[in-house]
Amino acid sequence: MSSTVSRVLPHIQVHSGYVPGEQPLGNQEVIKLNTNENPYPPSPHVVDAINDEISKLRLYPNATSLQLREVIADLHDLEPNQVLVGNGSDDVLNLCARCFADHDHPVGITSPSYSLYSVIASLQHAPLVEVPFEDEFRLELSDLFASEANLFFLTTPNAPSGTVFANDFLSAFHDGFPGIVVADEAYADFAPHNAVGLLAACPRLIITRTLSKSYGLAGLRVGYALGNPRLIEVLNKAREVYNVDRLAQAAAIASILDQSYFRETIGKIKATREKTLDDLRCRKWKTYKSASNFLLTEPRTMSGEVGIEVAENLFFHLKQNNILVRHFPNHPLTSSFLRISIGREDEMIMLKETLNKWTTHE
Repeated sequence: MSSTVSRVLPHIQVHSGYVPGEQPLGNQEVIKLNTNENPYPPSPHVVDAINDEISKLRLYPNATSLQLREVIADLHDLEPNQVLVGNGSDDVLNLCARCFADHDHPVGITSPSYSLYSVIASLQHAPLVEVPFEDEFRLELSDLFASEANLFFLTTPNAPSGTVFANDFLSAFHDGFPGIVVADEAYADFAPHNAVGLLAACPRLIITRTLSKSYGLAGLRVGYALGNPRLIEVLNKAREVYNVDRLAQAAAIASILDQSYFRETIGKIKATREKTLDDLRCRKWKTYKSASNFLLTEPRTMSGEVGIEVAENLFFHLKQNNILVRHFPNHPLTSSFLRISIGREDEMIMLKETLNKWTTHE
């Protein structure tokens, strides 16, 4: 066994993999507000699209996801050669690291941020440069410039705060930073604006998107990158062969083409988000204004106490009542907060009732 382990690359021996949010087992009935999934099913047209492809499963899928790329390009008023499709946006993020990061080319991230970034940097044996957020999740451009990274991941809307960066900020960052800027827009469909309009003037900008959140396809794994054709071609050269399966391509096309259903579900999630924000703030809990499908809130006891112990107490209280949320105890900006995904209206009513019980019996 020892000789086997010795064959493992040194940086992999010390590598730590990504730890996802808790997933319920079997038929366990829970209100799942911990991984920012869409609480509504995907477009009804998805079932028909998948059924139409089942008899073709003996055949490989389109290797470049051409039809899906055309649909995505049309959605964003771009050309298909500005689009790359991946097995979820995590696949696309991994491709970015594969192409632009190694032991001589550092990866820059904000702190706190999506923990996958550090995982894929480690896989590339790339140094990781963390730029800490200031209070209220503020960033200074000068701090970003000082990172001297070759590749910088910036989540907008941000996770875990839900705040969105202004396009002027993103443009200024791109113009003053010599490396590749990846704007991870996993939650952009819930925000008042996005960065797609910057692509024409920002040749080193890559935008990543996912169909897991706003389109309700987390179980099928479809994501994509938008950028200038030269960057997209670089990513395409490093892409796995047949990286998006036939069913996922068909479902994604059907989902994107059903914009009426998309707008309806997004509208419901945003309305529920604002109602939940009002409720949490009425409790005098510090809660960030969100441009995503989740809220970051700091629970407060009836006596006014806040802190990591208070957040942990509520986390387990909710779990005991079959409600899953997320707690990030290892960073000072998040340790006293909980991140709550926006569920259906009835699920958020159950959350509210459970919060009321906690404040009454804490």
